Amino acid sequence: MNTIVPLPLPVNEPVKAYAPGSVERAALREAISAVERQVVEMPLRIGGRPVHTGRFADAVMPHDHAHVIGRAHLAGEAEVAAAIAAATDARADWSSRPWSERAAVFLKAADLLAGPWRMRLNAATMLGQSKTVQQAEIDAACELVDFWRFNVAFMQRLYEGQPLSSPGTWNRVDYRALEGFVYAATPFNFTAIAGNLPTAPALLGNTVVWKPAAAAMVSAHLTMDLLEEAGLPPGVINLVNGDGAAVARQVLAEPTLAGLHFTGSTAVFNEMQRFIGQRAGEYIGYPRVVGETGGKNFVLAHASADLDALAVAIVRGGFEYQGQKCSAASRVFVPASLWPALKQRLGDAIGALRVGDVRDFGRFMGAVIDERAWQRHHAVIEGCRDSGSARIVAGGWSDRRTGWFIGPTLIEAADANSHLLRDEFFGPIVSVHVFPDARLLDTAERIAGHSRYALTGAVFARERSVIETLSNTLRDAAGNFYINDKPTGAVVGQQPFGGARASGTNDKAGSLWNLARWVSPRAIKETFVPPRELAYPHMAGDGLA
Repeated sequence: MNTIVPLPLPVNEPVKAYAPGSVERAALREAISAVERQVVEMPLRIGGRPVHTGRFADAVMPHDHAHVIGRAHLAGEAEVAAAIAAATDARADWSSRPWSERAAVFLKAADLLAGPWRMRLNAATMLGQSKTVQQAEIDAACELVDFWRFNVAFMQRLYEGQPLSSPGTWNRVDYRALEGFVYAATPFNFTAIAGNLPTAPALLGNTVVWKPAAAAMVSAHLTMDLLEEAGLPPGVINLVNGDGAAVARQVLAEPTLAGLHFTGSTAVFNEMQRFIGQRAGEYIGYPRVVGETGGKNFVLAHASADLDALAVAIVRGGFEYQGQKCSAASRVFVPASLWPALKQRLGDAIGALRVGDVRDFGRFMGAVIDERAWQRHHAVIEGCRDSGSARIVAGGWSDRRTGWFIGPTLIEAADANSHLLRDEFFGPIVSVHVFPDARLLDTAERIAGHSRYALTGAVFARERSVIETLSNTLRDAAGNFYINDKPTGAVVGQQPFGGARASGTNDKAGSLWNLARWVSPRAIKETFVPPRELAYPHMAGDGLA
């Protein structure tokens, strides 16, 4: 087909409100009932076929941990090997297809998710990952739709990047898929990230082995169902549930590993990088390593900050989705002149937050993801009760009888070097350090230079000169920087997301920069009338005149 294919203009998927009496609220209620009434069996997906192993892991609701909603078949070495083989076999056909054919699969997937699949995936995300209505909608529906639509547009822009040609020659760049397969290891906290990590490389012609987080198997299962309905060919993405460390060891040892697309903890990513580095020279090429990892994200306030806006940003940025966002606000620096009034506002707001079963649409928070997370957060909170340099200002409760509930907790840390301001907890714990008003720049410099993480951060001030000074001082402290806004909620096409230092490789999910990592450019020069004489003009004569 000799056609230049125009693309639909990507626009961000509108967020539905789910207000009482709305059509979408009723539809979501129905979808939730369908998910909670059944125990879905989740086979592996290898070469386009469901694979049943008979080795199971249960998927439960974190807010009602006795309630099983799915049983996943687990992969062993044979199944992982089969997934690698299926990806390898599918590469030649998939990578050679016109880019418009690959794009069509994901554009259709986006429309399916925006329409008939929206409530199913939202409901699975709510129940399986304990997200509220709002958090599920902006994630499992809107952000994943945005990834699929905008990535196609980014791909087109990437392919349009072509070199100049001098007279008599034609230069062009062939953007090839990587040679081998890509391993996508995805987290529990965002259905959209879990959907994007395998599909972004696949859009560029790569084939993928996908290992989703154990706590997000239901939403991953439905995402594969959706992609298959959208026309994804067999073997392009192969889903394997199983022990994360065992699967990673086997996959990363394969000589045909072409890339790793990862979101998760800094410690796990470090181990993967070491594993790959130790095998340099054993792969057919150098694997592309793309990772988004941890964060200890800051909010820094100036005395001119709007107190109400600052309080809302701290509560939303720190406690939405139980603080289980790599971008969540977890350390706050406040001038002494603001602290008494801000503390009152935060205490009142935190005390009014409703925490519990997300099937109650009035809840602001659900449960943390599992018992291991609950134990970790509980230990941090209890440690503050006996601390001489930290005290709990609000919240501080926990309950694991029916669900893994940790109350939104605000801690005042007097010691600027406290582990509360240094270590990532990945839960609903926000630590505040109060500094003398005159030490604003010193505090900013400490934030900029004393954290191993550099993912997100925010400053609040109404004085423009202060904003500029803080922005410059904190330039290396965050890959996503917010002014008078919470440090969470990046939108595809608006705020490309990623950080540096121990927060990842900063390849910016939801951007052309990320997609460029999944191609191997081949520069082609064609000369129409090649030279047929060996000598150059300057060689004429005796060479001395």
